[in-house]
Amino acid sequence: MNERSINPVPRLLRIMGELGENLKLARLRRKLTTDQVCERAGISRTTLWQIEKGAPNVTMGAYAQVLFVLGLEKDITKLGADDELGRRLQDANLETGKRGPKKK
Repeated sequence: MNERSINPVPRLLRIMGELGENLKLARLRRKLTTDQVCERAGISRTTLWQIEKGAPNVTMGAYAQVLFVLGLEKDITKLGADDELGRRLQDANLETGKRGPKKK
């Protein structure tokens, strides 16, 4: 089986670490234990620990489950909302294909 490993750049690792810390602080502010969040999110304690550390190998679905448990699920919709680069490209009337280039 062909497995791919994720090798994020250091800047992304810092951002993921900040996200994990923010989720941990949100959990603590709500006075929720790790067991409560794990049970409600349907994840293991190890997965929650990795999320709170900002591990890039955890699925986006697990992050979304934790956000939902914490009542922060609407924040997910803000991720691509302010696409400044995309708007500049659109304003420049650059041709954009309907799909990406084919792999060789």
